[in-house]
Amino acid sequence: MSDPIDPVALTADLVRCPSITPTEGGALVLLERLLSDGGFDCTRVDRGDTSNLYARWGRKGANRTFGFNGHTDVVPLGNEADWTVAPFGAEIRDGYLYGRGATDMKSGVAAFAAAALDFVAETPPDGAVVLAITGDEEGDATDGTVALLDWMADQNEAMSVCLVGEPTCPDVMGEAMKIGRRGSLTAWLTVRGTQGHAAYPHRANNPIPAMARLVDRLSSHVLDKGTDHFDPSTLAVVTIDTGNPATNVIPAACATTVNVRFNDAHSSQDIITWMQAEVARISWEFGVEVDSKIKVSGESFLTPPGDLSELVAAAVMAETGVTPVLSTSGGTSDARFVKDHCPVVEFGLVGKTMHQVDERVAVEQINQLKAIYKRILTDYFA
Repeated sequence: MSDPIDPVALTADLVRCPSITPTEGGALVLLERLLSDGGFDCTRVDRGDTSNLYARWGRKGANRTFGFNGHTDVVPLGNEADWTVAPFGAEIRDGYLYGRGATDMKSGVAAFAAAALDFVAETPPDGAVVLAITGDEEGDATDGTVALLDWMADQNEAMSVCLVGEPTCPDVMGEAMKIGRRGSLTAWLTVRGTQGHAAYPHRANNPIPAMARLVDRLSSHVLDKGTDHFDPSTLAVVTIDTGNPATNVIPAACATTVNVRFNDAHSSQDIITWMQAEVARISWEFGVEVDSKIKVSGESFLTPPGDLSELVAAAVMAETGVTPVLSTSGGTSDARFVKDHCPVVEFGLVGKTMHQVDERVAVEQINQLKAIYKRILTDYFA
């Protein structure tokens, strides 16, 4: 029997791969080699500029297939001069492993890869284990997990259930798992009036008062008061801009960007219909034109509490002594795509430093996470 895979060393190896979206950086090459050596059938499912990896141990079409999903791409460094360590150096200091992607989420990928390799080597299950790993989670996410799921459908590959290894714990290891996510949409709205001299406002049609009224109505509207498993939906105005440097000119246009995070009380179309009605109202009241562009990043979804969440919660409790809260907070993740394929939950380590300068992960947590994932596999196939 081969020696157990060290998830900390594997995390460090992955962090050393400069895989800023969409650059592969060697991370998937490293994992493909490791998983192939461990008996997994590996397929690169690259699409466009995005690199993806599908790895399966066991028979295709097995009655029970446990899947893990994660990503090896990372966000940009920001100002590299602000880092106190080499961003891709994987330095370990005072019990923490530093580097871009250390938290989000190369440690998660390393933990489930190590757990899966050890599990199938020590106790080969009656079923299959799948690892679906993408290089396009931090980008547009059009050719990452979506491409993997498209390829799986074409090849009759399937997961019975899936765990996404994103960081889920706010402060303490084990305190939260995700059983759903809010939907997300962004609207770009431009009010178009008539430019003119500020001393003669009657000869112009100022778009700014119209935009101010529109923004007020959107931001003050109560979308809902929350649902059984979700907090209230939120709308954030993230910018308002005229691009006007002059003090004596009424601008011709004013633009705003609005981001909505909505719970399962709404579909994206519900939000869009309401927003378009407010836009039409402003257009009529102020005699302006309003251009709009809306992008939906994902619908809200919920995996109802049940066998999968109980399986994960029991493993977390056994390894950490903490019972995780069933949460739907935070932003979007690739679970929003996986939920159309099979039941999905998310569990990972504490995510305090993700996307920050000097991103880092507690070495102890990486080992805990591997132990949790291995226990989940053991209990699932028991």
